[in-house]
Amino acid sequence: MVMGEFFIWSTFFGMLLFLFPIFVGLDVYLDLRENKASFAISTFGLRVFGGYAEVRREGIAIHLTEKFALLLTYDKMGDTRKYFEVTAGFQLYKLHQIVETGGSDKIYGVLIAALLQSGGGAAFAVLRTRHPFLSLKNGTVLADAPCLKLTFETITVFNGLVLTLAITKKIMEALLNWIRNKRLTASWKKQRSSS
Repeated sequence: MVMGEFFIWSTFFGMLLFLFPIFVGLDVYLDLRENKASFAISTFGLRVFGGYAEVRREGIAIHLTEKFALLLTYDKMGDTRKYFEVTAGFQLYKLHQIVETGGSDKIYGVLIAALLQSGGGAAFAVLRTRHPFLSLKNGTVLADAPCLKLTFETITVFNGLVLTLAITKKIMEALLNWIRNKRLTASWKKQRSSS
């Protein structure tokens, strides 16, 4: 009886994962003058976690809480690209950006703002022809004080089944690596005790 209920529930949740998408939002605020960035990740409109990042001499420090931070050193950043696989399991649904730049009282500030606005509009026009469902907005704000700030708001739609399979694959790879390391350690200890 218990196995039958488990099978029914797992089939039901598997079909839900297959049929219904998972919406994940990412909000990023970059202040290039201060070398800081704030971010928040949410799903279905509920904030999951967030924090801020700052550029340091050793690398990029990502602060998830006031007492916990991750340091991504510059030499390790080149190797991280191989861990991120691009699959067909997600699709960009929304991309809104606002660029805030200084120099509103000078002619070069107005020209830079016009260039940013027209460049973003041209890039979004190309994206719109390839993905007509995509919500795109581009904005430029001129400020009196010298600054360069970027705000991005994105929503990505994930296919739950593909996401579950990718997570399962990573868990299985980690488990196989752990078993391999355990066997190597055991055989090394056995060789060491026999010598």
